[in-house]
Amino acid sequence: MRIKVCGNTQLNQVYELDEIGVQYAGFIFYPKSPRYVADHIKGGILKKAKVALEKVGVFVNAEYDTVMHLVDDYGLQMVQLHGDESPELCERISTQVQTIKVFRVKEEDDIAGRIKEYDDLSGFFLFDRDDQRYGGSGRQFDWQVLDKGSVNRPFFLSGGIGMEDMDEVKRFASGDSGKYLYAVDVNSRFESKPGVKDMEKVRSLAAALR
Repeated sequence: MRIKVCGNTQLNQVYELDEIGVQYAGFIFYPKSPRYVADHIKGGILKKAKVALEKVGVFVNAEYDTVMHLVDDYGLQMVQLHGDESPELCERISTQVQTIKVFRVKEEDDIAGRIKEYDDLSGFFLFDRDDQRYGGSGRQFDWQVLDKGSVNRPFFLSGGIGMEDMDEVKRFASGDSGKYLYAVDVNSRFESKPGVKDMEKVRSLAAALR
C-alpha cells in the first residue's frame, strides 16, 4: 500500500522519506498551519531535490494563480485541495497538474452526494475528518461512513491514523469500501513536534504496509 507523509518542513527528512520508500511527501501551503512549509523550506531548494517520491502541495481555498505559482516554484508534482474549492477551480487546476480533492467527513455525511459534482474533475479523492484546523488534528472519522457512498475513484485515507491502526487499515482495504483505497495519508501521529517527523515510526509504518 502506498504512503503519503504530510506536513513536512525539514528538507533532510524529505530525503529520508525517499530512502525509506515513501511514495508521497505533503507540503502545506496554508499560512495558518503550524506546518506551513514556506517558513522552513525555500521553493528553489525543494524544486532541485533529487528524490523519487512525489511532492504534493496542500492548499486551502487558494487562488488559481497562487497554486500554479507555487507548483512551479517548489517543483510540485501534485496538488491537494483541502478547502471548499469549487468544482470549476478543481477542474481548472487538474488540467495543469495531478489533483487530489479532499472531503472532510462527518458521521452523517452523504458521501455519494458530496463527491458527485467532483467526479472526473480530479485524479484522486482524499477523505479526512471534518476539523476546522484543516488537517493534522490526530483524530479519526468512522471509515464505515464510506460504505454509504459509491466511491469509484482511487482515494487517500487520512485522519489521525497511527501505528496501532495498521490491522484495521488492512481489514478496511480488503473490504468493499476499501476497493479503491490507493494510499494511507499520515501526519501528526508520526511527529515529534509539528512538522518534524519521527522517522522510526515512519520506517515502522512502511514495514507494516509492505
